[in-house]
Amino acid sequence: MNARRGRRTLLAGLATAALLATGTGAAAADGSPAPAPTGDGAHALCKRVPKIDRRIERALKRLDGGAGVRGSVARLQRRVDNAKKAGHDEIATFLEDRLAFRKSLVPTLQQRRKDLEGVKTWCAAHDNGKAAS
Repeated sequence: MNARRGRRTLLAGLATAALLATGTGAAAADGSPAPAPTGDGAHALCKRVPKIDRRIERALKRLDGGAGVRGSVARLQRRVDNAKKAGHDEIATFLEDRLAFRKSLVPTLQQRRKDLEGVKTWCAAHDNGKAAS
């Protein structure tokens, strides 16, 4: 039993020493501000446009899916209807709030898709933002 206590104390001491050696203790709390960005990140954004586009399309497809699609508005609406039918008012209220948020995502994502089209056009005209960086 005594050997275990000694090992635990040794391990705790080593862990503390490792934390102090890496500087996560005092260095993280010194409050020094991060350096200000020097550009707008146009080149990086232009490189990510295809991934962002696929992500938006996938999310819209899921939201617009039928009641059999997990994450769709129709599926959540059915769950709300089922909760009301069963008399589970608290569950229905909770699900209705989630449904309202999920419905609000659709126009937001559609607007982002339109904005991304403008970014695609800009990137094509400006050599994928290489000169802007």
